[in-house]
Amino acid sequence: MQSVDRAIAILEILARRGATRVTDLAAELDVHKSTASRLLAALEQGGLVEQDGERGRYRLGFGVVRLAGAATAQLDLAKESREVCGRLAEEVGETVNVAVPLDGHAVNITQVRGPSAISGHNWVGQRTPSHATSSGKVLLAFGALDPPPRLERYTPATVTTVEELGLDRIRERGWASTVEELEIGLNAVAAPVRGADGAVVAAVSVSGPSYRLTPERLPEVGARLVEGADRISQRIGYYR
Repeated sequence: MQSVDRAIAILEILARRGATRVTDLAAELDVHKSTASRLLAALEQGGLVEQDGERGRYRLGFGVVRLAGAATAQLDLAKESREVCGRLAEEVGETVNVAVPLDGHAVNITQVRGPSAISGHNWVGQRTPSHATSSGKVLLAFGALDPPPRLERYTPATVTTVEELGLDRIRERGWASTVEELEIGLNAVAAPVRGADGAVVAAVSVSGPSYRLTPERLPEVGARLVEGADRISQRIGYYR
């Protein structure tokens, strides 16, 4: 933990001072120069710092920009999708989520509850399995996630082979669904959200109790989600 704290301190110093000598970093951290050099070498390997041309000086690396850009993109997506999600939640009456791919899972970054929603469950920040959720299936179908090596069974209805996921069909119709595949009594539908370059970066979904969000309703809700996902995509810079 001490090394992590010191590495963070180095990044903060470089952000504040700009290019800085190893000796000055070591002095501010109150560590030996060799310790500061080892920390800088690890940060440099990760692209978080880089040498400034003049030997012995370091500055923040492009890796920091990349991480900041990823965080900003998610914040922008959550912000820009909020209005559309609110409208969808009102129209459909159920809970609407936006999920992004992370470490093989679909992770929800925003949630809006509809007027008919009866569950207080908050999905924001939770990792959900790609093969057992509508958002995850969308991210799998459009290449934002790779299929997991093992498709774990959560309910008797959970799909446990890649072939059964029907990824070609999802791409063809533009939306995915789950019927009691993650939880008994819970159904869901999702559609892809595209970034400025056209790649799928997220999925917007509607989930609700199976007695209300019935299999017969899924195509109608799927069509609404495709329209909503297109509006979100436009708001974050995608144009056909």
